[in-house]
Amino acid sequence: MTDAPAPDLRTAALASKAWPYEEARKLIKRWPDGKPAAMLFQTGYGPSGLPHIGTFTEVARTSMVRNAYEEMTGGATRLVAFSDDMDGLRKVPDNLPEQDMLRAHLDLPLSVVPDPFGTHPSFAAHNNARLRAFLDQFGFQYEFIAASDAYADGRFDEALKSILRHYDAIMGVMLPTLGEERRKTYSPIFPIHPATGKVLQVPIAVVDAEAGLVAYTDPETGERREQSVLGGQAKCQWKVDWAMRWVALDVDYEMAGKDLIDSVVQSGKIARVLGAKPPEGFNYEMFLDEAGAKISKSKGNGLTIEQWLTYAPIESLAFYIYREPKKARALSFSVIPRAVDEYYQFLASYPTQPIEQQLGNPVHHVHLGKVPAVDMPLTFGLLLNLVSVAMTEDKALLWRYVQRYAPQVSPATHPAIDRLLGYAVAYFRDFVAATLARRAPDARERAALADLDARFAALPADASAEAIQNEVYEAGKAAGFEPLRDWFKALYETLLGSSQGPRMGSFAALYGLAETRALIAEALAHAD
Repeated sequence: MTDAPAPDLRTAALASKAWPYEEARKLIKRWPDGKPAAMLFQTGYGPSGLPHIGTFTEVARTSMVRNAYEEMTGGATRLVAFSDDMDGLRKVPDNLPEQDMLRAHLDLPLSVVPDPFGTHPSFAAHNNARLRAFLDQFGFQYEFIAASDAYADGRFDEALKSILRHYDAIMGVMLPTLGEERRKTYSPIFPIHPATGKVLQVPIAVVDAEAGLVAYTDPETGERREQSVLGGQAKCQWKVDWAMRWVALDVDYEMAGKDLIDSVVQSGKIARVLGAKPPEGFNYEMFLDEAGAKISKSKGNGLTIEQWLTYAPIESLAFYIYREPKKARALSFSVIPRAVDEYYQFLASYPTQPIEQQLGNPVHHVHLGKVPAVDMPLTFGLLLNLVSVAMTEDKALLWRYVQRYAPQVSPATHPAIDRLLGYAVAYFRDFVAATLARRAPDARERAALADLDARFAALPADASAEAIQNEVYEAGKAAGFEPLRDWFKALYETLLGSSQGPRMGSFAALYGLAETRALIAEALAHAD
């Protein structure tokens, strides 16, 4: 049992319209008097490819709903992260090494396919370990269950017997959804061949449901073979497997991508055939890559969690995936800078908000109600621009610019800024450097830049960001720029080499008035 929420928190949570609370209300309706046991949340992962951000997304969002339920009720909860590592390797993902070796192990359970990276006992063990490392890094509280363990130790045996008892009814659910050829070979349970170890997609006949005994035609010999499906000697076809887990584990909540809506419907029907109520949940939209295609772990066209963490803190990833879960959005390198800055903006506003607004603030859900204090006097975008014009990866030099702008900060007092500097260096190096191209100013821009330089020359060296920004505005207005955003665009393109940029007053205060005037001089020289 979790600690009871404070009365004001519980009252505000019960009234909040934030989507995790809306989802949690489904569970309150499911168990109006409270569930006697812990409310069980489940997420699923198929380790046929490297874990990508979509996998992290499902655990993060489910954890947000779980936390919302606890805040609303104080009820006990569990979260199971389930890996379907008994699934057969049907194709080899393009983004993996040892392609020939993996092809030689097609149709074997992922839990016995050798690890192409050579670091773990199996391919599934490698992928499971990588997933768990990232979940642990974020601090998720979960129980990890591998299908290979659960099937082998008998946890699913009773559910497997129930599938055999209801074999005809399950076939009645599934066959109408299949094409004519697939109907001829479909089976709700795949035997694992005792000699080859392959997961067999062959029709079965129920010999003895109570004993878990089935018969099938052995594809190796053509002879009839009788075999138990218990104790890890078989695994379910995945839609049946999904329903079987819901029943065997008593799952109350599981979300799924929009592409699995039909599968949710079929698995729900099978769960009812097995005498259980399907879990609550909702269908989220899929993330898209830079080209607008759905992210696929087998294609490797999406970001990996490691890649995001190369350029930004993991909290910014959780922030990005919290927002608009039912809207298809790009999940690519280009979204990272804005996600980082928006995360810190919401984080900074959190302490002064009334509790009703706090519960609608994304960071409340990102941090599962335990929101840290933050002091972030510089934005990630500003640091990116600093790296762009300083043209250095030397963090010590970059810190000298930072401390001129904010003398009270240091790597020791503000480690988050130190980390952001490192991220900015990496992001600039890999995505920005090759795109920068400063253009020459036109005649009007040249006159405006000369005026701005004169205005900067009249300011003290330690002028505030606001004082500098005022002069930037005045120079733009004096030159007749209407709207003024055209003036700022001209500054970005002629001084920074980009069509977008920071608040120029803040940038000049950070980079230095003398250094910024040097940029103006270069731009004016470029116009000659």
